[in-house]
Amino acid sequence: MAELELALEGRVEEHHRFVLEMQLARLEQLDEHIAKLDERIDSKLAPYREQHVRLAKIPGVDRILAAVLIAELGTDMSVFKSGAHLAAWAGVCPGNNESAGKRKRADTRKGNVHLMTALVEAAHGASRTKGSYFKDKFFRIKARRGYLRAAVAIAHKILRAVYTMLSTGAEYRDLGAAYLDVIDAKRVTGNLVRRLQRLGYEVTIAARLPQALPAPPEPAG
Repeated sequence: MAELELALEGRVEEHHRFVLEMQLARLEQLDEHIAKLDERIDSKLAPYREQHVRLAKIPGVDRILAAVLIAELGTDMSVFKSGAHLAAWAGVCPGNNESAGKRKRADTRKGNVHLMTALVEAAHGASRTKGSYFKDKFFRIKARRGYLRAAVAIAHKILRAVYTMLSTGAEYRDLGAAYLDVIDAKRVTGNLVRRLQRLGYEVTIAARLPQALPAPPEPAG
């Protein structure tokens, strides 16, 4: 802090003002160029306005990322055989080179660098979106396999959502943060039932009803 205070001491001389004026002029020029580029992008996106607005509803996908997705993918998904085919083309297809639980080394598809960068950026944004399915899924994968694999996995899921939305015209519908808890409960329940059945038991599952509240007391007098 003391060094910073010393650095701020002194006078603004004429040559300082000259350099500052040049820097301000450069910033103003950059702002003008950015505004022109934004205007140009908006004009090119006009035919795809409806798709652009819908894609921007995906957690982690803002206006700019939605524009990048349309620029790199187009809106006609019939050129891809399936969502899995698109993911493989983009380079975010999950690795399936596993045998007996051991992952083998394999060449990674390079994919579309611009698209992959946009998808991973969207995954980072989705991991910070409160109450979303993507955030819950991201941190579950991160706990087991690390940050990078979690980001790529969410990027893959975002791309599959984009494929479905552009193919069918559907709106994005978030599954919610509690979705995986429900799936886990069903999985655990199913595993326990099968284990008991293998032991020769006949199992019937019934949800426990909430405990009845006590009746209110009679009014006095």
